[in-house]
Amino acid sequence: MVTAAPGVAPALTPGRGGGGPRRRSRPWGIRVAPYLFLLPNMAIFGLFTIWPAINGFNISLYESPNGRVFRWVGLGNYQKILTDEEFWQVARQTAVYALAFVVLTAAFSILLAVLVDQQRRGKTFFRGVFFVPVLVSPVVVGLVWNWLLERQGGLVNTALGTSIPWLVDSSWAMVSIIVVGVWMQVGFFMLIALAGLQGIDPSIYEAARMDGASRWKQFWSMTLPLLQPSIVVIVVLSTIRGFEAFDFIYTLTGGGPTGATTLIVQYIYENGFVSPIRYGHAAAAGVILFVAIFTLTLVNWAISRRREAV
Repeated sequence: MVTAAPGVAPALTPGRGGGGPRRRSRPWGIRVAPYLFLLPNMAIFGLFTIWPAINGFNISLYESPNGRVFRWVGLGNYQKILTDEEFWQVARQTAVYALAFVVLTAAFSILLAVLVDQQRRGKTFFRGVFFVPVLVSPVVVGLVWNWLLERQGGLVNTALGTSIPWLVDSSWAMVSIIVVGVWMQVGFFMLIALAGLQGIDPSIYEAARMDGASRWKQFWSMTLPLLQPSIVVIVVLSTIRGFEAFDFIYTLTGGGPTGATTLIVQYIYENGFVSPIRYGHAAAAGVILFVAIFTLTLVNWAISRRREAV
């Protein structure tokens, strides 16, 4: 016969009718407590995120020029958007920006994380230096870089000894917003990669060095595979931020020249808040943006799960 130690409750109790042992159920209060802690956050999330999203879809089925009188149009707004050449131009520009932003951000964040991780001194200093742009207001970032990239008298052209039209030429303007976007966000993603690097067991690299593996071989065959969870997070978050870019671009180029740097969030903003106002059109564009981001996130998640299974 097995007895419990004094003062210790047995983990298992006999079942009814002489059956096998069963696990003692936890008190109702203990089971509910975690959900009570989550309730305030979920209530705020539902009120300010879920409900506006649902209401935005509802508004996309109506048309209103003033926000007070709404006229049912069904899927009419979606039909107008899909036949709107301006929307497709903005969609192409958004795809170009997002793709370049994701690739460059992932590459530079991993590179900087590796360099910082190899520093024996000053790790905290370099982490702070690269993270500072993340803390600066995007509006301020746009204004400062607008001054730096001026064709005449701008600090960048003065330092390079050239007069490149960074903000007044369509191609250079797209390059400019990509560079500024990466500069502003790379510090945040570098910390994610750095956290992943610091979770790798150093003995793995010691064994590789004993086997004669070069640093490049260690990086390609060991660091990148072991960083895969962090890379997935970087790709997903940078994809979302790439498609949502708006604030610093609006103060940097205003979407110009001639709409060359207008991305989809600015398109939504101008249709919803700049005359002529089209609330339903803007809401429909927002729903399309949500579907695009959600689909890309699912694709990234599915690819990462498949690689983990392999």
